[in-house]
Amino acid sequence: MRTHRPDRLSVLCVHGIGHGDADASLVPSWTDAITQVVHRWQPGCAVDLEFLRYDDLFDHAPLDLAVYGRALAEILASGAVHGIGDFLGGARGLHDLPDQVRWTAGMIAQWATEDGLRDGLRRRLLQAMRDREPDLVCAHSLGSLIAYDTFRRNPGVLAGKTLLTFGSQIGNPFVRDAFAGRIEPLDARAWYHLFNPADRVFTSRLRIEAPNFVEVLTEFDKPNDVINHDPVCYMSHPDAQARVWAEIAGGGPPRSVARAFRAMQGFAKRPDRRALLVGINAYPDPANRLEGCVNDVFLMSSVLQECGFGPEEIRVVLDERATAQGILERLHWLLDDVDGGAERVLFYSGHGAQIPSYDVRGEVDHLDECLVPYDFDWTPARAIRDKQFVEFYSQLPYDARFVAIFDCCHSGGMNREGGARPRGIEPPDDIRHRALEWDLTLQMWRERKLRPQNPTLAGSKVGSAYLGRRGVTHRFGRGMALRSLPSSTYDRERKRLRHRGAYLPVILEACQEAELSYEYRDGATSYGAFTYCLAKVLRIVRGQGQNPTFRELTERTAGRLRALDYRQTPALVGARPLLDEAIPWSRRPRPRRARRGGTDR
Repeated sequence: MRTHRPDRLSVLCVHGIGHGDADASLVPSWTDAITQVVHRWQPGCAVDLEFLRYDDLFDHAPLDLAVYGRALAEILASGAVHGIGDFLGGARGLHDLPDQVRWTAGMIAQWATEDGLRDGLRRRLLQAMRDREPDLVCAHSLGSLIAYDTFRRNPGVLAGKTLLTFGSQIGNPFVRDAFAGRIEPLDARAWYHLFNPADRVFTSRLRIEAPNFVEVLTEFDKPNDVINHDPVCYMSHPDAQARVWAEIAGGGPPRSVARAFRAMQGFAKRPDRRALLVGINAYPDPANRLEGCVNDVFLMSSVLQECGFGPEEIRVVLDERATAQGILERLHWLLDDVDGGAERVLFYSGHGAQIPSYDVRGEVDHLDECLVPYDFDWTPARAIRDKQFVEFYSQLPYDARFVAIFDCCHSGGMNREGGARPRGIEPPDDIRHRALEWDLTLQMWRERKLRPQNPTLAGSKVGSAYLGRRGVTHRFGRGMALRSLPSSTYDRERKRLRHRGAYLPVILEACQEAELSYEYRDGATSYGAFTYCLAKVLRIVRGQGQNPTFRELTERTAGRLRALDYRQTPALVGARPLLDEAIPWSRRPRPRRARRGGTDR
């Protein structure tokens, strides 16, 4: 392996979308940009560039049109969250999108669905790495997918070398799904990732915790460019020059990577415990208002503090402040920058719902379970769906402990019962109509028949816990956006990529899928029946010096609900080994330092 010298830099460039061979400006524009930024920091450095060509592999790859069509629809649907939502909102079809967006979507879909194509791309990049032994690999857009796919499956190839990715779709949920749900670090000297929030070509942040990885924010808005995906703008960005190219050109240790890691591990040590508690009583529609949700939040806050959480480790958001945006902003506080071994708790008390959701072709293809924020209006923008939530939890360290507790139900949309007040809302008739079809034989409305989202998972023993009883529901907190691969393929890819799949939280829910979650009145005070019983059990077991497992806690809570004559059975979902672990935050509180002085600020 050659050692990088400051007087010479060998660069292998992996271009982005197709048509790279036909783009006459590709080589000179990349050459000028890289040479200029290197010479800014090392004027005498000889820059030697080589370009990986791969368009011919796409041109000659076989194409299963049915599989390709589904994949193309999925990558376009991911754009509603990752970049092209404005285009999709007004587009009448694929051809209404900008050319570069269409080409990229098509090539990513082809890359994801053709194993032979991916194998050929990996072999070509590996050969170039052997032939050139580059110091630096620069990979843009689709090229970054090819690079990650190659280097993750072939550990050691990138050792001692630097990877620079930009305008990258690696973190996009469709791409992560192709990688069996998770993106892991690479065996590189350093990996720099440039991210522009204004890039509208399915790009995404990368949530990776590793001492050799750093993400650099490179915001730009190129005049007369609606997609902001230009590789030269990324590479020439002032922050890229200061934080990336200065280190690459100098040939020394990656200082910004080291600084970022020291900041994580040193004086700015991250908290090992945090809890976010959300409660909504005062929904704008009087028919949807509840009574016990705010009380639930204060009850759970008191119980968590008895279990060792400090008041500064708990945040609450209530009623009109618990909008969709308000909840998402606080989820960043809860789940950004989580270290291994950290403990996180999300508690939600309010309404739940199911939304029949359209695919990019305008057809209803699944149901989305969601939390109902204060400003909920049955649109994706005003709901908390797992498509958003999964971005926060799926890349958490495997040894982090994240518990999500939901005192709501999602079945209230189709069936309402009299008596006690349930925590699920009924959709307007136009929304409900999406999920129904007219039975010509029976002359009655019935649930629309939808294609199961993942037939192999839906048919398994745990299928209903993840996809619902009909296999068509994206259940909240289950990461189904990252789990479309058939089970055998999913298991094979996890093994090849050396990971265990997306991180999933331990989920405690107030009831089963087809049940309702009710409110309970303790004297003159209202609570959620589930929250009230859960808190009682936690206090009892702590008073007895016990530390129950999640499974034991759920069973004892279910017993108390039965004793109160509630027809709801709590649900527990998560990795089986975790469910039989002792609850980390039910142990005795840690001793706290006494504050100096007489003022508590």
